[in-house]
Amino acid sequence: MAGTWGRFNITAIVLGFAFLYLPIVLLIIYSFNESQLVTVWAGFSTKWYAAMLSNRGLMDAAWVTARVALLSASVATVLGTMAAVALTRYTRFRGRLLFSGMVFAPLVMPEVITGLSLLLLFVAVNFDRGFATVTIAHITFSMCFVAVVVQSRLLSFDQSLEEAALDLGATPVKAFFQVTLPVIFPAVIAGWMLAFTLSLDDLVIASFTSGPGATTLPMKIYSQVRLGVTPEINAVSTVLVGIVTIGVVIASLANKRRDVLKRRAEKLA
Repeated sequence: MAGTWGRFNITAIVLGFAFLYLPIVLLIIYSFNESQLVTVWAGFSTKWYAAMLSNRGLMDAAWVTARVALLSASVATVLGTMAAVALTRYTRFRGRLLFSGMVFAPLVMPEVITGLSLLLLFVAVNFDRGFATVTIAHITFSMCFVAVVVQSRLLSFDQSLEEAALDLGATPVKAFFQVTLPVIFPAVIAGWMLAFTLSLDDLVIASFTSGPGATTLPMKIYSQVRLGVTPEINAVSTVLVGIVTIGVVIASLANKRRDVLKRRAEKLA
């Protein structure tokens, strides 16, 4: 019976991973296809990557996406870290429940609702849609993910270290930057990478908040896919998959390093 259940579990895992990742593997393989037909293999070639680099529309969209992702991830990391510190250190203050709900609402809010509400806000205040509105929208929905990651690290942080720094004459701000921040820095980096990859991948919210000259790469890919999938789109998607994979790996390594440092600190204590 145990052997049967073992084979069943292995089969289920294999089928699950195949369902999730086989389409991505096929997309990567066919991005090196010589033929223009994405379903017919005609030999290995990298010409579609060269075509991708010479496509002005795709490169402009990629540049917009990179700028939005870098700026929104950086601002979201600062705001998310501040929110996590406030929720962790100040457990009782008036409006804490409302503040917590507002910080974490984008986690459960459908992207369509978030995008539509932001669109109505920008229209109400007569704010022209473009690069700035897309960046603000990405900060809004990615900040909560940073707050979750950093808060989980702060909950296990030994506050006696910060209290010792305060007793030695450090100001609260100096104690935070010289004692607390170095300890939680791997979590901050993990939150930044998560916010960066979420910004790169966003289509729905950017569709609501973008304007002329602010077309992101997922929006460009989606508009071209509706006319038919080409190996050039496969090449662009492969590059995106590679960037997101690198980001996930870096975030995982940062979390692993955080766990190692935590175990070493526990042993020393």
